[in-house]
Amino acid sequence: MSIDSIPAPILQRFRDGGAIPALPLALDAARRLSPRHQRALVRYYVDAGSAGLAVGVHSTQFAIRDPRIGLYKPVLELASETIDDACAGRERKPIKIAGVCGRTPQAIAEASFARSTGYHACLLSLAALGEATAPDLLAHCREVAAILPVVGFYLQESVGGRLLPYDFWRRFVEIPGVLGIKIAPFNRYRTLDVARAVCDAGMERRISLYTGNDDNIVLDLLTPFRFQTPHGPAEARIVGGLLGHWAVWTRQAAALLEHCHAIVREAKPVPPELLARAVEITDANAAFFDAAHGFAGCIPGIHEVLRRQGLMPGIWCLDPAETLSPGQAEAIDRVHAAYPHLNDDAFVQENLDRWLA
Repeated sequence: MSIDSIPAPILQRFRDGGAIPALPLALDAARRLSPRHQRALVRYYVDAGSAGLAVGVHSTQFAIRDPRIGLYKPVLELASETIDDACAGRERKPIKIAGVCGRTPQAIAEASFARSTGYHACLLSLAALGEATAPDLLAHCREVAAILPVVGFYLQESVGGRLLPYDFWRRFVEIPGVLGIKIAPFNRYRTLDVARAVCDAGMERRISLYTGNDDNIVLDLLTPFRFQTPHGPAEARIVGGLLGHWAVWTRQAAALLEHCHAIVREAKPVPPELLARAVEITDANAAFFDAAHGFAGCIPGIHEVLRRQGLMPGIWCLDPAETLSPGQAEAIDRVHAAYPHLNDDAFVQENLDRWLA
């Protein structure tokens, strides 16, 4: 499946940049899938203005792939079907991105299933290939990209990522099936490596950059990455976010992104209040993602915000030991009270019954 096979309006929306949440896994008290709440979440993201949805990624919990749990295929199918139903008759449709991971046989199998289920691209994790050489990693990426367009993923090391130097990205962006890159090393030097590789390859118009740097979302969206390249001066922009953080308060996240786009498009000075907003969003992310405890409570933290809005029945994870860290609930209380303009509680309450129906 080539990039050209993605419907043109969906591809253009991805190129233009959008808010793409990472789908959480909705479980009941018995830690079984709650289809009702899972569908409600998908409907929420569609109505909130998301440009796409990433399914089967970290926020969906990697354990869904465990044969004893067996939720990878059911969750991908449910999300794809719900997106189609929610978008019936709508002109603007979101891009469906499937999380794909594991060594090459597993990744190929997951990409093949995602393609058969209506997904347009995959977010390709390299975490399982921690000891592989750069040539082996690139060969792996080429094999997956031959099946389904790939969004590369630079994951921070503290949660299982690995160092991927400039030379890797410079060669990665030349793979024909690469659609974009999620930059999430939580490191400015490494973020620059990706942006420079894209510019040096002359791919800044073909490769769409999305931020996954939850600690620097707004500034990533506003920054021109300018370089002197072998082809002359070039500039790359991070056009959107593919974020677990944007799985909550998504309506406001989509509005924030549009505001950033308008500033960039009109070449306006960045207002000080937007820089202050950047700090507020990072502060909120620290609470949701449990930065104080090395991100141990990041998935339950997202669940807790959604639970409070009524979109999830509880904060249960597949692993019973995975829960909120000490003081995390209080941290979420604090940011909710401090930054009421960041939440979309009213929007959720207006539509919750319909989404849960």
